Amino acid sequence: MTDLAVLFENLHPNSDGPLDEAGLAIERHLSALPPADLHAALARALVAGIRSRTKMDEAAFAAAPGLQALGCFCIGTNQVDLDAAASRGVPVFNAPFGNTRSVAELTLASIIMLMRGIPARSVAALKGEWRKSADGSHEVRAKKLGIVGYGNIGSQLSVLASALGMHVFYYDVEPKLAHGNARRVDRLDDLLRLSDVVTLHVPDTERTRGMIGGYELALMKKGAMLINHARGHLVDIDALAASLRSGHIGGAAIDVFPVEPASKTERFETPLQAFENVILTPHIGGSTQEAQAAIGDDVSMKLARYLAEGATKGAVNLPELDPGPIRNGRTRLLSIHGNAPGFLGRLNEAVSAAGANIAAQHLETRGEVGYVAADLEGDLPASFADHVKGLDGAIKTRLIAS
Repeated sequence: MTDLAVLFENLHPNSDGPLDEAGLAIERHLSALPPADLHAALARALVAGIRSRTKMDEAAFAAAPGLQALGCFCIGTNQVDLDAAASRGVPVFNAPFGNTRSVAELTLASIIMLMRGIPARSVAALKGEWRKSADGSHEVRAKKLGIVGYGNIGSQLSVLASALGMHVFYYDVEPKLAHGNARRVDRLDDLLRLSDVVTLHVPDTERTRGMIGGYELALMKKGAMLINHARGHLVDIDALAASLRSGHIGGAAIDVFPVEPASKTERFETPLQAFENVILTPHIGGSTQEAQAAIGDDVSMKLARYLAEGATKGAVNLPELDPGPIRNGRTRLLSIHGNAPGFLGRLNEAVSAAGANIAAQHLETRGEVGYVAADLEGDLPASFADHVKGLDGAIKTRLIAS
């Protein structure tokens, strides 16, 4: 039976290349599937590729007994039960940098559109009204941009905004090197108070959920703008709607929402639809052809390297190993196992009993899981893999011949 890569949600064609070169047949699905159909499609999958709408929960992994690896062709992995994947020895890969430029560009465009009052003027023009006026319209030059989260996207936005003459300030919970003339602010409250535009670029964590609510919005300057192109649960939408209604917040650009439609046929509703001074987009921050092509290349290459070499560099749920190509004449033993004393000793005893020599060995642990890659020399008995799979603590075992 041909090894199969099952790809969901109309992934970019660039996703096919590395998987095809790895000898996989590719089965494509144009959208996310209902659970029953998803489980049926995963039943024969050696690897699977998804975006944000496919929910890989415990039941999905249970339906895919042969699954070796999962690729999230996006930044986030909230749609995946990472613990369920790790407990089955399935590494999960994503593309944390693939859409950085696309999100930064959309944010920059939103800053300019909000500062110029374009949303309301566009709505008026569509209604036949001619609002030709400079009232409430400003250049972005010399305005203060507050960036919350100075990672890949935030720092790139910092460079782009500085090139337009904006004064850039940023807040991050970790020390980050400032780009250009950007300046670090030690407290979020201080950043909110000084900024003409505040933009969020942080992950969805217990610490960040609801980080912008009524209190934080009240700290912002009257007429300041808020942009959220990061995660839907960062902003209290009702509080934002109240602040827009009162006129305290001068405008907003929101690309992500606490509740989003499961498909394009489901109606989208939010309290923010009542306002003309907002830009609402359907979670498209990274939806450019360039970003999707880069993500396709990145994630599919990680999947192919895992199959060919056992490399887990970039995995979000397992220890990261990068053992490199296998030398001729060697067999690579890959063992994902419980992180408990004694396993490596049992594994090495099994290798010795099989009459093989360990030419190289790499071990990393992460939480409750360990991962070892051992390059073996010598002929192995046909029962060797099954013997290692039966070791106490073994989760998933694989042999790769050079």
